Amino acid sequence: MSASEDLEELPGVGPATAEKLEENGYDSYQGIAVASPGELSNTADIGESSAADIINAAREAADIGGFETGSTVLERREQIGKLSWGVDEVDDLLGGGVETQSITEVYGEFGAGKSQVTHQLSVNVQLPAEHGGLEGSAIFVDSEDTFRPERIEQMVKGLDDEVLADTLVLHGIVEEADDADPTDEAQLDNLVASVLEKIHVAKAFNSNHQILLAEKAQEIASESQDEEFPVRLLAVDSLTAHFRAEYVGRGELADRQQKLNKHLHDLMRVGDLNNTAVVVTNQVASNPDSFFGDPTQPIGGNILGHTSTFRMYLRKSKGNKRIVKLVDAPNLPDGEGVMRVEEDGLLDE
Repeated sequence: MSASEDLEELPGVGPATAEKLEENGYDSYQGIAVASPGELSNTADIGESSAADIINAAREAADIGGFETGSTVLERREQIGKLSWGVDEVDDLLGGGVETQSITEVYGEFGAGKSQVTHQLSVNVQLPAEHGGLEGSAIFVDSEDTFRPERIEQMVKGLDDEVLADTLVLHGIVEEADDADPTDEAQLDNLVASVLEKIHVAKAFNSNHQILLAEKAQEIASESQDEEFPVRLLAVDSLTAHFRAEYVGRGELADRQQKLNKHLHDLMRVGDLNNTAVVVTNQVASNPDSFFGDPTQPIGGNILGHTSTFRMYLRKSKGNKRIVKLVDAPNLPDGEGVMRVEEDGLLDE
C-alpha cells in the first residue's frame, strides 16, 4: 500500500488531497497529527475545519496527542541516542553527547568554531555506536556557504586508528577490522567518498528557501528510516544569518520572529518524528547595556532561547583552543569544557 492510499483511509481525504499531502511531506499519520489546521489547509487547498478533522483523525489513528504516564515517557526517552562531539569534556557536559529528538544551539562570534562543530558531527554521526556515533547519515543546510568537503576529508582521515578500523567495516570498505590499514590510501579515499555520500547538503539562498529546505529535510529523513544509514543528524549553519539580514529594524522584528518560530518548529518536527539530532549554529550581537561579563548575546531572542533544548556557547581561547560553555539544559548543570580545533578535527585539550 502506498503512502497516498494509506492517507485516503482518513475521513475527508480523497486521492487528490492525499497526493498533495504526500508531495508536501505529509506522508504519515504522525506527520499530519502534529501539523496545524492552517498548515494543512494551505498545503492541501482545503478548508481549515476539514483540515482540523483530518488532523484529529490522524491523531487518533497514530495514538498521539493525549496524556501518558511518566513511565511511558521514560520508555520513549530510552530510544534517544547520544551523538559524541569526540571531545570528552564536552560530551561530559552534555551527559554523553548531543541528544536526538532535541534542538542543540551552538552560538559564538566569528571564528569561534561553530562550523567546525557541524562538520565534525556530520562525520561522527556515521561512526559505529561503540565510538559515539549513531550509524546514520546527515542533512546539512548551509546558509553561509560554510560546507567544505575537504574539511570532512581531513576529519575522516584524522580519526583514531581503532575508530577508523571499525568505521571502515561499518561502511563496507573492509570485511573485518583486522583488514583495515590506516596507511592504505585507497581504503581512506573510499571511506571519505562513503561519508560524503551520506551527507545531504543544500545551500539556502534566503530565509524562505531555508524554510522550504526544512520541509524537504523532513521528507528525506522520513524516507531514510528503513535504509542502512537513516538520517540521524540535521545541521543548520547558520540558523539566523538570512533572517538577520532580511528583517532589519524594530518594525520588522515581529515578522522575523514569527517566521523564525515556524522554522524552528519545522526543525523540531524532523527531530521528533525521525529520532534525529538537530544542531543549529547561531550568530551573536554585542549588548551595549552589559557592564559586567561577556557582552555577546545570541541572535533570535526568547523564541530561539525557549525552543532550543540545549544552548552551547563557543568562545576563542589561546591559539587553537576553544572554551565550550553549556548555557542552558533542562536536566544538566551549567559548565565549561575545553577543546582544540586541529586539522584532524575537534580534539581533547
